[in-house]
Amino acid sequence: MGGLQRFEQRLEQAISGVFARTFRSAVQPVEIAAALQRELDNQAQVLSRQRRLVPNSFVVELSSSDLERLAPYDSTLANELTTQLTEHAELQSYVFPGPIRIVFESAEDLGTGRFRVRSQAEAEVTGQSRRSSTQRTRAVLEVNGTQHPLQAPGLVVGRGSEADLRINDPGVSRRHAEFLVTSPAGESGTSGTGPVQVEVHDMGSTNGIRVDGQKVARARLGDGSRVQIGHTSLVLRLLQEAGQVVEDV
Repeated sequence: MGGLQRFEQRLEQAISGVFARTFRSAVQPVEIAAALQRELDNQAQVLSRQRRLVPNSFVVELSSSDLERLAPYDSTLANELTTQLTEHAELQSYVFPGPIRIVFESAEDLGTGRFRVRSQAEAEVTGQSRRSSTQRTRAVLEVNGTQHPLQAPGLVVGRGSEADLRINDPGVSRRHAEFLVTSPAGESGTSGTGPVQVEVHDMGSTNGIRVDGQKVARARLGDGSRVQIGHTSLVLRLLQEAGQVVEDV
């Protein structure tokens, strides 16, 4: 029995056939499962001879009528699709950079029975505060939809447990890059009112770093600067309000 057939059987058992009858003339769950598997196959990036990185975040766009029919069963379907993708990835030696996430959205340009899939690889990000601080947060790093405070003297980004900001990305070294922060008065812990100065340094990583598309060993950053490490982008945001507080995740 093929993987998609097992998927149909699991889904039918989970919802007692109600979903299949509801979608008889619209989008079929097995079509979505097949499209997600193709998305993995088409987007796979070679990491090594036996490992390939694939997306783990998916948006399934449907017509408003199909999305309305799906609404009562979207959690069950997402869970079954996650199981199906996990099994397919194991067979193909695919590696997910983080937990699988599947959401369903409406698209005005799609008619009943039509859908499309968007995907991206989103590494799991964990912030670890290694020092207590009463500093005001004047800068943050945006990573995969989360914000992490960036305060003097700075932080280390990497995949290892010793990094201040851990990114579960196979293309990221254990200690990949260091973000150095100089406070307005030039001393760590001061409470000046001017803009902070931020630099990023490569820490001898395997794949290096890119700032706004250019490979560098070190660079001064400004508001909106995009730092690429591995398959993950980190965007620097300088905060306008000196008293703004951002909670680490």
